[in-house]
Parts: sequence; structure tokens; C-alpha cells
Amino acid sequence: MTHTIQPADHFVTLNGLKIHYREWSNGDAAGKPPFILLHGIARVARCFDHLAPQLANDYRVIAVDMRGHGESDWHPDGAYLVEDYTTDIEALIDQLDLRDIRLWGASTGGRVAQMTAVRRADRVKAVIVEDVGPERPTAVSNRRGGRMAREAEGWASVDELAAHIKTTQPRTSDAIIYNLAQHGSRVREDGRVLWARDPAILKGFVPTDLWATVRHIRCPIVYVLGGLSAIVPPETQLELQSRLPRAQVVMMAGLGHYPSDEKPEEFLAIVKQFLASNAA
Repeated sequence: MTHTIQPADHFVTLNGLKIHYREWSNGDAAGKPPFILLHGIARVARCFDHLAPQLANDYRVIAVDMRGHGESDWHPDGAYLVEDYTTDIEALIDQLDLRDIRLWGASTGGRVAQMTAVRRADRVKAVIVEDVGPERPTAVSNRRGGRMAREAEGWASVDELAAHIKTTQPRTSDAIIYNLAQHGSRVREDGRVLWARDPAILKGFVPTDLWATVRHIRCPIVYVLGGLSAIVPPETQLELQSRLPRAQVVMMAGLGHYPSDEKPEEFLAIVKQFLASNAA
């Protein structure tokens, strides 16, 4: 009989903020290497609910609500640069005394994972980056601003939010979409359903260039990209492989910005093969 590992929710104070994380460890956290999961901008730790249990037999899986998202505190001054998120993950690593770490970051979480791999090089064993590179061009940051403005008034219900997500992620299953809508949202006083995020996160979603940091990554790292996404163009892919001696780039054809949502089993197979080959 298959045993379903149940997650536990925890809160820690990092850099003066209460940060929430969800952990899957099968009751044996001390004997397993940690695997930290970092979500994308405007997403939450619960977006890994369909993935984390499948890693928990081998790892202590920790999915973090980054500052300003989900159940974590909003920063009073709107400090939401990639560097700000990274300081929290560094503090989490130190507070929990995590070593031999695997990192998986999706979108903005992928930039945080890349920075953490350098800043905690003695602790990080391997990195998985989902459809993002070291750069955030102006066009990408501008798109986010327009999108947040359109979403400011929210939706009438979770079902309506789920229907909206389906229009932007048509290849993602209804179950995964509904989980994101349900657990990634909050209800405003007037009953409108909004994303569970601080509107000020847009302050940190600015043009970004992390090459000066990322070029120092020395651990194994794989960039898993959606073939339909333009976030990491071909020239950036080539530069990653040129600058990072242990970098791999894997393209998942026909998928968008969150391939782990669209083809979770195929994505996990890539992750597990990468870890088996590079982080034993």
C-alpha cells in the first residue's frame, strides 16, 4: 500500500519577517538531505503540492512562501528585489542549519536559487532552475506591471479565478489550476478574491542582471525550459553553457513558462535523472 506523506506547516522569523514554509519529510527529516522549493512571482508554496510528495521519500522537502506571498509577512517598505528574497533563504538555511541542499526555483524563485547557490556555496549541492535565466529584461518587467494592474480588482470567486488561470495555462490540468487558485488567493473584505500577495512586490520586479553573481556558480545546475516560452532566449542558453562549467540546459518542447505544471511527471523525471547523475 502506498503511504501518502502529509506535509507540516511551520513559521520562522527571518530578517524581522514571519516566513511560512511547508515541509514533507516522512518523519525522518534528520536523515535526509534538504530540498528547498522556491515559487515564482505572485505564486505561493502550495503551488508545489503536486510535486513535493514525490520527492519526500528521498529528501526533506521545504516549500517556502517567499516574503510578500502566501502566509508570509509583507515587507513594510516593499523590499522585494531578488537580493531581498535571497537574504531570507540564506537566513532559513542558517536557522535550520541545512546542509547538502538541493534547490529548485521556478521563475523568480529560480533567480533566488541561482543567487543562493553562490552565497551559500558551501551548503548547496545542486540547483534546478525552471524557465528563467540570470536576466530579467525591461519588456518582461513591464508585462508584469500591466498584468498586476489588470488583476487589481480580483475575481468574484475561486472558481472564477481558476477559469482565468486556465486561459493563461491551457495545458495545465484542472486539479493543479484549482489548487493554485484556492491556496494562492485571499478574500478581500468586500468578498472579492485576490492573489495572496503584497501589491508592492511589483517594486522588486524590475529589470535585473545577475550575471556577475551567477557566473560564480560551481555546483551542478540544470535549466529546464519551456519550448514555447521566450524567457530564456537561445543566446542566453548558449551563454549559460559557456560561462557555467557544470550547467545543463534541457528544453521541454511544446510547454510554457511553468513546465512542471503542464507535464509534472516528465519534469520530475528530468529532475531525478539530473540529481542521480550530479548530486549523489
